Amino acid sequence: MAEPGATAEERRPDPNERLVKIFDSEEESEAMVVKGLLDSAGIENDLASASLLQDAFPGMGGMIILVRGEDAEKARGLIGEYRRPAADSADVQDDDETQG
Repeated sequence: MAEPGATAEERRPDPNERLVKIFDSEEESEAMVVKGLLDSAGIENDLASASLLQDAFPGMGGMIILVRGEDAEKARGLIGEYRRPAADSADVQDDDETQG
């Protein structure tokens, strides 16, 4: 993955670079949200179709997100944090409803 603002020579991908799949989803919208999360954290990523059939049958096959191997742990941590608040807020809401 290339650095922003780099020259054409510097933008060439390293063919030996190890990319790791850190996320997959059947929902393109969910994948786009996660991609935005990673982008905002400065983690370069690549959103790709999980299936070659995606072009012929949109919505089939899902989406995957790849990151550099050295960024995988940080990216997974961010995704985990993103998913956690939804569950925590549901617990708080349930507690509020039982008290009222």
